Amino acid sequence: MAEQSGQDGVKLFGFEIKRAKKKDEMKLPSVVPPRDDEGGSYATASGSHYGQYLNLGDDDSKDNYQLIMKYRGNAMHPEVDAAIEDIVNESITGSQLEQTLELNMEEVKAPDSIKKKITEEFDNIYGMLNFKELGHDIFRRWYVDGRIYHHLVLNEANPKEGIQEIRPIDAAKMRKVKKIKKKKDPVTGADIIENTEEFYIFQEKPGSSTSGVKMTNDAVSYVTSGLLSEDRKKIISFLHKALKPINQLRMMEDSLVIYRLARAPERRIFYVDVGSLPRGKAEQYMKDIMTKYRNKLVYDAATGQIKDDRKHMSMLEDFWLPRREGGKGTEISTLPGGENLGQIDDVIFFQKKVYRSLNVPLSRLEQENQFNLGRSTEVNRDELKFQKFIDRLRMRFAHLFYGILKTQLILKGIITEEDWEEWKNDITVDYVRDNHFTELRDMEVLRERVQTLDQINNYAGEYFSKEWIQKNVLMLSDEDVEKMNKEINGEQEEKPEEEPQDQEAPSQKFELKPVQGDDSE
Repeated sequence: MAEQSGQDGVKLFGFEIKRAKKKDEMKLPSVVPPRDDEGGSYATASGSHYGQYLNLGDDDSKDNYQLIMKYRGNAMHPEVDAAIEDIVNESITGSQLEQTLELNMEEVKAPDSIKKKITEEFDNIYGMLNFKELGHDIFRRWYVDGRIYHHLVLNEANPKEGIQEIRPIDAAKMRKVKKIKKKKDPVTGADIIENTEEFYIFQEKPGSSTSGVKMTNDAVSYVTSGLLSEDRKKIISFLHKALKPINQLRMMEDSLVIYRLARAPERRIFYVDVGSLPRGKAEQYMKDIMTKYRNKLVYDAATGQIKDDRKHMSMLEDFWLPRREGGKGTEISTLPGGENLGQIDDVIFFQKKVYRSLNVPLSRLEQENQFNLGRSTEVNRDELKFQKFIDRLRMRFAHLFYGILKTQLILKGIITEEDWEEWKNDITVDYVRDNHFTELRDMEVLRERVQTLDQINNYAGEYFSKEWIQKNVLMLSDEDVEKMNKEINGEQEEKPEEEPQDQEAPSQKFELKPVQGDDSE
């Protein structure tokens, strides 16, 4: 499926799912373009029909390319890389023996046979992505770039076989375009937007005048970070708000090194007695003395070698000053090196600022305050906030599987697009969580609730009902309360059957009662 445009050289590549039009579907004209939360640029086609051209010279692909390159460069900074690794490791967990994530369809109201097929297709997609081995890299690439693209490859001879390969695409070489069809309103003369067409442009060299490849919307899987720039025209990465702190930290570290090199060594001042020599001869005499007594050692940072180099003189060398007749003669004094060279509070400040901008707890930066999994009391508020941030990242990243799964199910005829629209809110992806942290957090929460329950238990039945305590102290849902009451009642019904004699025995401990008429006898 490839078409060559004769005007701009843009090719069409990919497949398109034919969607049935609803009878009640109406075109609602407007002068306002549809809301775009995916950072797509707009191209306008005027007249009664679509133009067959695409102006690639006025696009923002070059800016997007430079922005992504900036993200990738900053991600290689040691502190940033450590923070990103913490985020990715918390998001994508699991081992080689278990699947990192799985499909949850408990809330989907569909036949079990359909659920089974959907689960099988999800496992196929999981395998085509090789997510078990490459899940960490895929998530990191999405987090750093702020977007991720995949080309869905089909067997065009038989599209019902579904997706045959999921091929990753460099995000720096792709951009989303929305072509708008407009017409003049005969009454007001305003440009009325009739409809839009969405597609993707692949360019090997972004921002160049070379032709690109136009790819259909259905043939590309596109997932963004969900973050937009201030003008809501560009997709930005999660690293965007950390760009300024990263640059500040880098400058502080460089200036710290320069200050160390400039102030650390002790320098000497040589006062050389030149007598009554004229100025020219005095300067030559000074140079001869300097050359004679200098011991110039140079450190080569590239090779790590120290060598003697008498050809160059730097600012860090000793000072040689002439002294005329009548002075104190030749004298040597020493200038002390810089003090307080061990203070790096400013560098630590910007390191903390980088971690804060990336929503990573500072305890993961400070070695003396490392997060300890051995005690539940170490689960602080910052870690809980960080876990909620990870959950939001997981929910956004799961759209990668939702989009591919939808295309796969529709191509194979397992479900229709209407079925997907009905079930999509009930289909979720469950991630494997860090067992240590989850257990400690749940134990800590349960311990606090049980302690509160012990304190309020004396007032149960008098001031508080059992149901109120279950909902407001133990924080059980209505389903949990109903389930728990059934289990408790079932356990209480089983006890009399197991121990019927033990309950009757105490009642047979007879009470002596006087019989009427005994006194008369």
